[in-house]
Amino acid sequence: MKQINGYEIISLFEQFSPKAYAMEGDKIGLQVGDLSRPVKNVMIALDVLDEVVEEAIANKVDLIIAHHPPIFRPLTKVTNDNPTGRLMEKLIKHDISVYAAHTNLDVAKGGVNDLLSDALGLIDTEVLIPTYEDKLKKLIVYVPKEAEADVKSALGDAGAGSIGNYTHCLFSTDGQGQFKPGSDANPYIGTHHVLETVQEAKIETVIPASLEKKAIKAMLKAHPYEEVAYDLFDLQTSGEQLGLGRIGKCEEMTLSEFVLKVKKVLEVDTVRVVGDLNAKVKKVAVLGGDGNKYFSQALFKGADVYVTGDMYYHVAHDAKALGLNIIDPGHNVEKVMKKGVSKKLTAMCLEKGYNVCIFPSEIHTDPFQFV
Repeated sequence: MKQINGYEIISLFEQFSPKAYAMEGDKIGLQVGDLSRPVKNVMIALDVLDEVVEEAIANKVDLIIAHHPPIFRPLTKVTNDNPTGRLMEKLIKHDISVYAAHTNLDVAKGGVNDLLSDALGLIDTEVLIPTYEDKLKKLIVYVPKEAEADVKSALGDAGAGSIGNYTHCLFSTDGQGQFKPGSDANPYIGTHHVLETVQEAKIETVIPASLEKKAIKAMLKAHPYEEVAYDLFDLQTSGEQLGLGRIGKCEEMTLSEFVLKVKKVLEVDTVRVVGDLNAKVKKVAVLGGDGNKYFSQALFKGADVYVTGDMYYHVAHDAKALGLNIIDPGHNVEKVMKKGVSKKLTAMCLEKGYNVCIFPSEIHTDPFQFV
């Protein structure tokens, strides 16, 4: 198994939760430490609090990947006479780096909102508030016939050619290529200073911008030529819409019954509810974190109930007047990301042969108690 550093872990993480997905001004990325150091233990946390850092120290953690950035507001000083300063000091003294993935993890496929939707058993989900379009590009590459299948396979496995529910969608035409190797060339086919003609295939496919680097790297690795001829164009075709929140269908039940389900699957003892407990629920909108700004989108898209956190008193009145039911299970239900990200990142590391242990924080960080 290969020993790795923080950059390699974060490179994998950003394949499914790139920084480009984050809302403008969000405080994401490396916040404490040095990603160039070797990493053996990675902990996934919702919040970076003192007790979470103590847990990390006890488990010899090298890197914390957190959803909520520990540095969200500008720091005026880092001294040990205040809680934030002491936290930073403790992290630095124990060589623990902290990387934050906030709204980019909310938006990402398989991120916070998909994990919440899956937990609630929603089907036929779609994005609630579009915030990002994954632009499409056209890749054209020329390859000798004997390597055509290998290059097609490498591109498809890297995510190129995904159209709807289909993958590995590519088109190829046969033709004849020519080249003359120079004195310093190390040609796969041909002789120095002699014009060579080769039967080649022209392979065409589409790539989402988020997978461009990964697909090209895979193509170059599978391609036998020393110098690979390929073209890359921006397309006018709309790419996949990504964004905050999800809306989908559930088995029909009353709001009261759905409340019980929310409490069970999201592991909360108490929720706040707005609306008629006998109302029928068939379509559900969900948004992790503070969802006050987006209740009108949930209503517009036909949600019977909106599951979100931190609802304000007057916003709840507005939603109720408009006929939208609300369940507020609290901000802390975003804790689903701890196990979800741990599982996904562990699988990616195993596939790469990385020698690293990735696990969720066990500390409960909800500041509220209901007595």
